Amino acid sequence: MKGSRTRRAWRDILVTAALFSTGGVAIKSIHMAGMQIACLRSGFAALALLLFLPSARRGWTKSVWLLALAYAGTLACFVMANKLTTSANAIFLQNTTPIYILVLGAVFLREYPRRTDFLFLMPVSAGLLMCFFAEQRAVATAPNPPLGNLFALVSGLLYAIVITGFRWQARSGGQSAGAKTATLGNILACLLALPFALPLAPGRPLDWAILAYLGIFQIGFAYVLLTRAIGNVSAFEASLLLLLEPTLNPIWTWLVYRERPGNLAIAGGILILVSTTVWTWWNTRRPLLPVE
Repeated sequence: MKGSRTRRAWRDILVTAALFSTGGVAIKSIHMAGMQIACLRSGFAALALLLFLPSARRGWTKSVWLLALAYAGTLACFVMANKLTTSANAIFLQNTTPIYILVLGAVFLREYPRRTDFLFLMPVSAGLLMCFFAEQRAVATAPNPPLGNLFALVSGLLYAIVITGFRWQARSGGQSAGAKTATLGNILACLLALPFALPLAPGRPLDWAILAYLGIFQIGFAYVLLTRAIGNVSAFEASLLLLLEPTLNPIWTWLVYRERPGNLAIAGGILILVSTTVWTWWNTRRPLLPVE
């Protein structure tokens, strides 16, 4: 029974990662400033989560507020990274998450990585370093790569705190605690970005349609799946499965905008993809450890 629940959780997290992966190309398609996108995207997401998850409308404890602030920072930094650097660099650098979670999971969750997890993390770390040190040329869709890369790294650290916190909440407060954090985090992201977003640009009808997609599906529905799944896998496993996102993200941007990262960044992305595939295959061959 635990094994089937874990595999369903893996499936939900992979679908979540696929939805997350569309964020880069969608953000670049909106003719608004970064803070305007961050504000409106989170506004739509907050409305969607309040509708999808009635339990998230109340019971906002101190821990929910603290974690929601980290999540709000993740959302804002990710939008700014995608407006300033390539989608590939933004998402690859944000996904330094597993490295931070190795420490956070051991300290706060007492979830200690296995030797095979360390072996997997070595090529993943190499791939991420290759993305960071890849050639950075300013182009129309990535006007300030160094600053965008910095936003992406900060987003990765904050996201590691969020994933670890979701796992801690799932173990101590049930599924609804993570849902409350996601909902409140989007409300805070919308409100905190609002002063920097004014005056709001009227935008094209297509801009508003993309913003609605980002809020309702790319964040809202994705986090419904993630908060449902996170109680059945470790924080480190969840972060590894979510690495499907940085693999797909630059592909969508290349297909739409022909935004091509440097050769070193491409090689790093391939290394991450191969490593993630091998790790997932290896874990399906061995007995699943119960998540306590």
